Amino acid sequence: MVAKLTQGFWAKTARIILRNRILILLMVTAMTVFLGFQWENMRFSNSQANLLPDDHPVNLEYQSFLEQFGEEGNTIVFAIQDSALFTPENFNRWNKFSKQLMAFPEVDLVISTDNLKELVKDQEKQEFVLRPMIQSQLRTKAEVDSIKNHLFNELPFFDNLLFNAESGTIRTVANLDKDIVNTSVRKDFILKDLRNVVNSFEEETGMDVHVSGMPYIRTMNSQNIIDEIGKFILAALGVTSLIFFFFFRSFRATFISMFVVIIGVMWAFGVLGLLQYEITVLTALIPPLIIVIGIPNCIFLINKYQQEVKKHGNQALSLQRVITKIGNATLMTNVTTASGFATFIITDSKLLKEFGIVASINILGIFILSLLIIPIVYSFMSLPKTKHLKHLNKRWIDTFVNWMERIVRERRITVYVTSLVLLIASIIGIYQIKISGSIIEDMPKKTEFFKDIRFFEKEFDGIMPVEIVVDTKSPKGVLRPANLKRMDRLSTVIEEIPELSKPVSVVNLVKYSKQAFYNGIPKYYQLPTSQENTFIMDVARKSSENGDMLQSFVDSIGQSARVTTFMRDVATERMEAIEAELNENIAKIFPSERYNVYMTGGALIFLKGTKYLVKNLILSLTLAIGLIALFMAYLFRSFRMIIISLIPNLLPLVITAGVMGFVGVPIKPSTILVFSIAFGISVDDTIHFLAKYRQELTAHKWRIKTSVYAALRETGVSMFYTSIVLFFGFSVFIISNFGGTVALGALVSATLLFAMLANLILLPSLLLSLERTIANKEILKEPQIDILPKEEVNLDEDQ
Repeated sequence: MVAKLTQGFWAKTARIILRNRILILLMVTAMTVFLGFQWENMRFSNSQANLLPDDHPVNLEYQSFLEQFGEEGNTIVFAIQDSALFTPENFNRWNKFSKQLMAFPEVDLVISTDNLKELVKDQEKQEFVLRPMIQSQLRTKAEVDSIKNHLFNELPFFDNLLFNAESGTIRTVANLDKDIVNTSVRKDFILKDLRNVVNSFEEETGMDVHVSGMPYIRTMNSQNIIDEIGKFILAALGVTSLIFFFFFRSFRATFISMFVVIIGVMWAFGVLGLLQYEITVLTALIPPLIIVIGIPNCIFLINKYQQEVKKHGNQALSLQRVITKIGNATLMTNVTTASGFATFIITDSKLLKEFGIVASINILGIFILSLLIIPIVYSFMSLPKTKHLKHLNKRWIDTFVNWMERIVRERRITVYVTSLVLLIASIIGIYQIKISGSIIEDMPKKTEFFKDIRFFEKEFDGIMPVEIVVDTKSPKGVLRPANLKRMDRLSTVIEEIPELSKPVSVVNLVKYSKQAFYNGIPKYYQLPTSQENTFIMDVARKSSENGDMLQSFVDSIGQSARVTTFMRDVATERMEAIEAELNENIAKIFPSERYNVYMTGGALIFLKGTKYLVKNLILSLTLAIGLIALFMAYLFRSFRMIIISLIPNLLPLVITAGVMGFVGVPIKPSTILVFSIAFGISVDDTIHFLAKYRQELTAHKWRIKTSVYAALRETGVSMFYTSIVLFFGFSVFIISNFGGTVALGALVSATLLFAMLANLILLPSLLLSLERTIANKEILKEPQIDILPKEEVNLDEDQ
């Protein structure tokens, strides 16, 4: 009953489409124009991707930190490692560079040699005051050398902050206005004004300026994403159109297909704008994905049209049959693909949820566009010429299909043994997979800004902030001697970890206060003794009240302090080991009943987010498998068929995971997507094959062997066509500068190739081997929906 209703629905749909061609084209045009106007709402992400939900404990701690101490990721650093800097002309130009930075309204604070102020003791007022290190412009080499010596040897407070004495590297630190850090203003400032100032300095002095810091890294990384969107779209269009033309040898068919997917891309951008979602490293993949997924729809529809024309030459009948016979099949396959993406919607990650929503909407959108545009456009054109139908008789396709059939007939044991060996090897490989929580691992390695990241890691021990917040649970408790000593012990622990930079906290300021108290003698850069403490700390408190010296290190009531360090880019296992070591020492130094201490910062947030993502995506993949299993159950009403259909789709996922383990591709936000994407797409081949198989069973009076071979011969060509398009379509991501996108493209391509072979070789083999098991009343039942109508003419008939 349902099957008859389905056939009636598609017959009615075909009549509506073909009788209202002009109206439908106008509606498509209106929708495209409407979505085109939504492009103005598109915006690129200006903040670091937060993979954790807003109410996650780790996120709550991070938000608490930001409320107390302000934005941590608002610092841009500039450095020069060149002995030529220490001449009067160049050193004065470096100081002028700092003044130029400070002149920008987007910059809140600049710390450099130009405005560096030393802490000195005012004997009369009995307080510490800040005195400029450089009183006037330097005129001689001796003055520059004196400043250099004073800075490198007598001001340990600024060690690793403004200089590296061992290498002679000088650094300038600029803090951006916190209100613009996560806005487009930051991007415009960095890409235009900041780059102009840096370039001007380099041209005048001939010295290279290294630039880094999280705002700068995020801006340059986002710009690379923007640049790659166009590159991916053009590459996807180019590759898929070439393959399409190779198969069909028709410029007309190729242009129509490109026209359909280009509109699909316009809709994808429009949906992003309509929903006001930011374009992130994930949503940037959707337009080329739409091209890659949309082309197989065009292949099925145009191939069917040409077959019908070749069969009887009646254009109206051919177009009607395209819709009635292929419409349901393409709907089912697009629904399963969209389901694979839609499972991301259930995750708590905003990044993944938005990706899932937009991707699933646009996959269904490209199906609707294909079904409407292709028959209508062909209805206005003359019939295809004989030369355009030659591809239906390609002998090399016959050779490929015959090879598969021979393997299924004669080599089933070999197929099973090979599958089992691959399964066992893949399981071994899976145990070697690692999780990567590195912020910079996927960034383009050949870019200048990535080289600068490595430079700052070498010179200043990292750029990724790690913050430790110490809550003394007592107002003004931070400056108590016992608490300062505990924080000093923690600082010592941090300094002993080679992957962490020298920490900065209120402890450094108190040590600097003692040094200033003793007239700047470097050996007194230490915490005050119990005898010195009362007087020095009284002076420090009085000074802080006047000059707000503590505001960067201590909260407004003096109860909580921050200890800031920076981490190098290290393996996730090492990052977790560092975290565990710090937590262990924190527990010893700060008893939990007297202190509340926690770690936060961008590096740790990203690590925790990646792990959280892994758990969520395992859930989403499980849901995708469950949904598609239910879909199969509804279609075929056979538990055994569900199991048989899932095996050739799950095995490629296991093989891909094993390959990731063996070749060292870690699990990270980009590569996690591989499994859900590949599963949602690869199951389409299974649906096509089983639908044809179910139809052949009826035609051949339930003779399973005959039906399997017939289904294999008759679906092999279409599955080969679409799999090749998908393989090369996803391969375009390999041209990316981002390691994660490269891995995503390569892994999805490989998985879909494995899935094609599994569906064309392993699936038929299983059906034949389990012939007696599945030849029962369950399989004799009529399916709930006939995916392919009973009079379906196969994609490769008449070959």
